Amino acid sequence: MYHVEVFPQQARMQALQKLITRPALLPYRWRFHTSCRSQQELLKGTVDKWRGVTIDLGSPDCGLHGTYFHTSLRELDAFAGMLRKSLKQWKMEGKKAVWLKVPILQSRFVPVAASQGFRFHHADKDYSMLTTWLPSDHCKIPHFASHQIGVAGCVLREDTKEVLVVQDRNRETSHMWKLPGGISDPGEDFGDTAVREVFEETGIKSEFQSILTIRQLHNYPGAFGKSDLYIVCRLRALSHVIDHCADEIIGCKWTDVNELATTQSTSLISTHVARLVLHGFREGFDQVDISMKELPAVFKNMTYKLYHRQIPDL
Repeated sequence: MYHVEVFPQQARMQALQKLITRPALLPYRWRFHTSCRSQQELLKGTVDKWRGVTIDLGSPDCGLHGTYFHTSLRELDAFAGMLRKSLKQWKMEGKKAVWLKVPILQSRFVPVAASQGFRFHHADKDYSMLTTWLPSDHCKIPHFASHQIGVAGCVLREDTKEVLVVQDRNRETSHMWKLPGGISDPGEDFGDTAVREVFEETGIKSEFQSILTIRQLHNYPGAFGKSDLYIVCRLRALSHVIDHCADEIIGCKWTDVNELATTQSTSLISTHVARLVLHGFREGFDQVDISMKELPAVFKNMTYKLYHRQIPDL
């Protein structure tokens, strides 16, 4: 029973390894319906303004024919030959970067691409993106996203000079009081993240006023070793009755800003934020706020948010 279940798999993996590492992968012409039609065919993709080529193996226009849903050494052999010829052609044409988008159900092509110089660039839920640099000079392909974005909401009750704080259930420092917040979703503005996270964690409704401070931390363990940006937004409370999320939050309360600025049971960043708020109450928040202005982008029908200290109107 042992040999029936295990040995064939070992033999299959050995055959695959031999396939992708041998120097000549195409000593014959293919005669099977699920691979490319001709030994002369090249992969097809789109060319960008930087002379890069992007090939989507999930697209019917990429040059591969068939579903490729079942592993076949002949299919891998055919793809390897196609890819080698394509790389040679693109290099002759002066192309620079090659981007290979591999759907998750076609991940069997990744080892073949890796054997021809491709490396992982990034991955999403249903695909991985591989790249290679064709010129002999230094690779100029930009790295993928280097930062994780976290946003906290400093929710103020200006009538009582209180700030909303929570105790996080899922932190080693769960005993410490901190500002509510979380990770920004793709396409979400800082202020929107702060308002959403505050409501999800505490049940308090609020509105964005400004950015108070930004923290940058590198090699952050919670971001898989990437860098972390932590944006603290000043929010104005629109409701006052707390209904916190018990799955994430142990405790939640309104606390005096002076107390948050002096207590030992909070983080250093929360202490500094409280001091900024106290300065804002004394001197005016125009002295501490990083405000936001929305401006039209150079791209059609797009805008962007510009954050800066307040400036007088001309």
